[in-house]
Amino acid sequence: MEKIEIVAAGPCGGLPAASSDSISKAHIMNENNLCQIENFACVLCRRTDDYPEKYGEKKIYQDHNLTIHYYCLLMSSGIWQRGEEKDGVYGFLIEDIKKEVNRASKLKCCICKKNGASIGCVASKCKRSYHFPCGVQKQCIFQFTGNFESFCWDHRPVQNTPSSHCTVSSQCTICLEYVEHLPTYSILGSPCCKNAWFHRDCLQVQALSAGKFFFKCPLCNNSDKFQSEMLRMGIHIPEKDASWELEENAYQELLQHYQHCDVRRCRCKQGREYNEPDSKWEIKRCQYCGSRGTHLACSSIRTWRQNWECFECRSIIYNSDDFKRPKKRSLPNSENIGITDCLLEQPSPKFSRQSPRTQKKDLLRSPKILHQGSLTPNSCLDKPPCSRRLRLISPLINVATKNSTKREINTLKRDVSNILRELGFQIKQKTRKLYINKDSIWNSAIKGFRKRNFNPSDTIEVQFCNGNGDADGSKHEFLSLLMKHLESSSLFEGSMSKNISFNSEALKENLYYEAGRMIAISLVHGGPPPFLFSKTLFHCLISGPENVEPTLEDVEDSNTMQIITKIKSSKNLTHLRSAIRDYFEYLSHIGCLRLVTMLSDKDVLVKDILTYHVIKRVQAPLDSFQQGLRTLGVLETMQKYPEAFYSILCHKPERLTTKILSDLFTIHKLSEAQDTRTMGFWMNYLQNVESGESVVTLEDILAFATGCRSIPPVGFQPTPSIEFLHADYPVGTKCCNRLTLPITCTYKEFQENMDFAIRNALGLEREKTYYNGC
Repeated sequence: MEKIEIVAAGPCGGLPAASSDSISKAHIMNENNLCQIENFACVLCRRTDDYPEKYGEKKIYQDHNLTIHYYCLLMSSGIWQRGEEKDGVYGFLIEDIKKEVNRASKLKCCICKKNGASIGCVASKCKRSYHFPCGVQKQCIFQFTGNFESFCWDHRPVQNTPSSHCTVSSQCTICLEYVEHLPTYSILGSPCCKNAWFHRDCLQVQALSAGKFFFKCPLCNNSDKFQSEMLRMGIHIPEKDASWELEENAYQELLQHYQHCDVRRCRCKQGREYNEPDSKWEIKRCQYCGSRGTHLACSSIRTWRQNWECFECRSIIYNSDDFKRPKKRSLPNSENIGITDCLLEQPSPKFSRQSPRTQKKDLLRSPKILHQGSLTPNSCLDKPPCSRRLRLISPLINVATKNSTKREINTLKRDVSNILRELGFQIKQKTRKLYINKDSIWNSAIKGFRKRNFNPSDTIEVQFCNGNGDADGSKHEFLSLLMKHLESSSLFEGSMSKNISFNSEALKENLYYEAGRMIAISLVHGGPPPFLFSKTLFHCLISGPENVEPTLEDVEDSNTMQIITKIKSSKNLTHLRSAIRDYFEYLSHIGCLRLVTMLSDKDVLVKDILTYHVIKRVQAPLDSFQQGLRTLGVLETMQKYPEAFYSILCHKPERLTTKILSDLFTIHKLSEAQDTRTMGFWMNYLQNVESGESVVTLEDILAFATGCRSIPPVGFQPTPSIEFLHADYPVGTKCCNRLTLPITCTYKEFQENMDFAIRNALGLEREKTYYNGC
């Protein structure tokens, strides 16, 4: 029931009589409420409104007795951000805000006639000052970009629209209400679509919701031109993710993979929804729609790396004008046709039927054949690149016909530098600047690569941001430091050659994908390779994990090595069974427990343990790493030219010599006599460094000039050069690969200056005693 309160009437029949105590208490309460309201009023505009869409976020700092609207602060004429984003109010220091409030208290608003007008019109000779809410009410324009300028109602920018476009009306494509084609304060036209007009309020709401990365023209999706015009006309576009991106579990359904076999006759006894990865019962989804699937054994595809198309997508492709039907070819021999090829699913258009002659040609290209046919334990890939090229090809020459041999051998002989240069054609002229902290190279790179506007095909520019201030950086130096960090990263295990390790935290944060993407970007953008892949890891990437047999060299864990060694060293069946009993729990956990009936079963058991530890245990990190390597088409190119990439990913770089380094640099001469003498000093210095008579190495000299300790596969761009200068010490300009040598009178002075400058620049702390000829 509703509670009814009965109040006795006063002497005059009105309100009840109140005592003097109650009146005084009410008066005190009212005064407290007024003080509290005043405390929550903006110190600049003196308004208590909390309207983030109109005045920005309202920030309250009780410790400093400070309340302020973000837009009022942002547009104030006499304050600048002098701190970091986390300092004060978004970079505006508290003491600066108090100074600005003191300055504004002396200025009167030309609209409301009250003090505190902190914003002034930037037009020359205009003396108007006003509060931010008053300016919005009077239709002033505030530009949230550049110097954050403000324009009064007489000097605000206007849109230049032809008179022919101002004669009709159309719908605002955001709210769908009609707007007149008149460029006024409340109506704005699109700069990229002549018949697109919008309400200012509609655009502002959309900009606040979409943010900088998704705010674009609703009609043509133009971003750059549209945003530039809207910022000029006073639309605030915050640099943040879109609101729909910040919703919790907003895209949860996208993480659910389709798992159902849709072919007419499913051969799986476990049912159409049964899925066993890395087996013939793994479900492969349509490469176009992803909403249909098939077991590998229920379709015409033979490996998981092949693409599959469902019937609906295939019919669309066949009926499209862009699809070119393959010519009819003779069928392969009947003895080569498997059971799965006779099912109702037809071969994919991408994998048309081939004649025996064509199949033989494809054997030479297949990475799997390279692995099985030539990468034996005594494989020629273990030898230096110069001596293994012909040996890699020789087992395969008999496979191909004589007419195709010459062309295929030339394909395999392709130099990795030319291959990477072709991949480099994807790089656009549009530049993307990365701000990198050398002391935290990995975190800086992750932050830059994960930005929504980062595109691996954009030209990369680097700016190092350390405690000493910003400085133009070298892309080669950045990529070299990044690859060096990867070599010692916990994502890989092994002393020299490395395999993928299992790190649950890194897998959760998707760091394996980032590592693969970094290696791909470094290779295509002219950086060095990581030089860390083991032969097993390389073959997993090229031929697939199912075609690789790990060795004892791939095991880094001492406990696992102890188990394998004990099983492998068993002399008889009794010792073998005893070893299995000792490690029963471990073998059962990894699924390698088996019944042994003869001593030779130990080899199968060791193989199972190796396969689990090196491959199956790290299957998820390996898949993520492979996806990262697909960036810019690097993994596909590796699988096409395995020999070329083996030489740079699995071998340390060629040791630098005096000849290599002297040939690398282009020398710019000034005066004949002085340069000839300095060039002699330079050549003598290189020879002494190579022979070990210096505290630095040839790699240190290269790093001093270019930022790289080895020559990248595609070389340097621009070409390293040498200049001469009357100075005390050499100067390495890494951003343009230039080494400036000092002109000295004696070689001893030249050597001492070179050693001192290079050692200090690179932070070399090793001490080395050497003979200086004295």
